[in-house]
Amino acid sequence: MPTLHQALTEGSPRRLPAEAEELLTDLHAPPRLAAHLRAVHDVACELLTWLTEHHPSLTVDQEAVRYGAATHDIGKVLHPNELSGPGSDHEPAGHTLLLSRGVPPHLARFAGTHGSWTADGITLEDLLVSLADKVWKAKRVPDLEQRVTDHLATAGGQEPWEVYLALDDELNRIAESADARLAFQSSYPTTP
Repeated sequence: MPTLHQALTEGSPRRLPAEAEELLTDLHAPPRLAAHLRAVHDVACELLTWLTEHHPSLTVDQEAVRYGAATHDIGKVLHPNELSGPGSDHEPAGHTLLLSRGVPPHLARFAGTHGSWTADGITLEDLLVSLADKVWKAKRVPDLEQRVTDHLATAGGQEPWEVYLALDDELNRIAESADARLAFQSSYPTTP
């Protein structure tokens, strides 16, 4: 049976930041959670690369996006039923868990914001983590994509339709690999 260590180190998605790997190991996280976090983190890194190439003057806290994607579902350690079923109890639980482990609030927030991109005070970084959490499995969410588009168009002084077309191309490219990411995640058990 695949182990947590294998889920954190083997396969093609890039590895998580060392702090996230250590946290998941300390918490005895289910291997499937680690595989999911790697898949979303990998997509977030792809989005950041795209942003750097297409919006070079845009200031984005890339470290926060990478860490947020790597830990956004950490609350599922406390709510393992949400690994294979619906639920949002993991969101506030994950935020609280990260804070209790000494994670700074600006990094812990993603555990609570990744499912609520319409809330007040949501930043581009929050939106990017939410977007990565959807498109990794080829799920497209028009409202979320429009919010990202609006942020990018405003920041870059571009027409929203131009930004959307470029973003749409990138999301389609990322979505093409969704089956491989889903297979990677599914190959790991939901229990530690």
